[in-house]
Amino acid sequence: MIGGSWPVSVQTMWKEPLPRCASPADPALEPVIRRLASLTDLGCSMVRFAVPDMAAAEALGMLAEKSPLPLVADIHFDWRLALRCMDFPIAKIRINPGNIGAAWKVREVAAKARDRGIPLRIGINGGSLPRDLAPVHDRVEAALAAAEREIELLEAEGFRDIVVSLKMNDPEEVIRANEAFAARFPYPLHLGVTEAGPLVAGIVRNTAALVPLLKKGIGATIRVSLSDSMEHEVIAGREILACAGQGGAGVRIVSCPRCGRASFDTHAFIERWKNSLYALRVPITVAVMGCVVNGPGEAREADLGITGAGNAVLIFRQGTIIRRVHADNADQAFEEALRELVQGNDAARRAD
Repeated sequence: MIGGSWPVSVQTMWKEPLPRCASPADPALEPVIRRLASLTDLGCSMVRFAVPDMAAAEALGMLAEKSPLPLVADIHFDWRLALRCMDFPIAKIRINPGNIGAAWKVREVAAKARDRGIPLRIGINGGSLPRDLAPVHDRVEAALAAAEREIELLEAEGFRDIVVSLKMNDPEEVIRANEAFAARFPYPLHLGVTEAGPLVAGIVRNTAALVPLLKKGIGATIRVSLSDSMEHEVIAGREILACAGQGGAGVRIVSCPRCGRASFDTHAFIERWKNSLYALRVPITVAVMGCVVNGPGEAREADLGITGAGNAVLIFRQGTIIRRVHADNADQAFEEALRELVQGNDAARRAD
């Protein structure tokens, strides 16, 4: 569920073509299902898939029958692809007013979506606005006009299970567009910056746009578009929600950037552990520090921490050292301490 008082959800988009398959039991789908399960563990609530042709619609439909989380069909140009996807347990259909075509095609999609109880996302993109609106000088106003036109069309068909997105590359335009929409319409918003760029640039641009909106209570679901992995999109989304004061229960990782003092490779350790840590549903802070200077002292608030000390590593809890082991045994010692902490946290929750 999204919108209203439901928590803001994080989603991502599948980045490769789906394997063509003969049935939902086709072994070719198993790697996809396993990765979807992994994304769910990281905190992903839904995944959108491009549907460029009818074979992709069939494959997505078969996948939806076994998926561990809701799947969204992303439709451009051919409305018949949306109609076919809705023969399967698809959670949502995204259509682009800039290229879906004549109004009667949208009406056909809306009629079937209404019959099947499937919501529609009106996906406005600054780079693919309807032709008659593209020349409008203010791209924000053009995007709002496109959204209003599509909403009126759907409402005329008695369809109101609507989500809207207004995505542009400029964070300021994203803020302006979504603030203006939220002031005019009651429909939930999917937030994001389109073509945001590689990992660092993309996270910065999305944070600049999304945090101000989320702090004002605008946005029901987010996707951090990155030229990078789906896992990084989900983790970035979680961190953005946390920065906006809307993070759920989960691990918060703090770590030093590493410098010439470091005797412990924080970068490699985080790379090995980040997915496992983010998959935990416990409200704890984990610190990964490079040396004794910024170890237990600077990270004394951490529920669990690890830092280097020459050829050894120190495991600490809230600033107190609990174990000292050789660097070769760092991962094992950390895993044992983490397990003890999580078990204690679970026991405390059950007692409450």
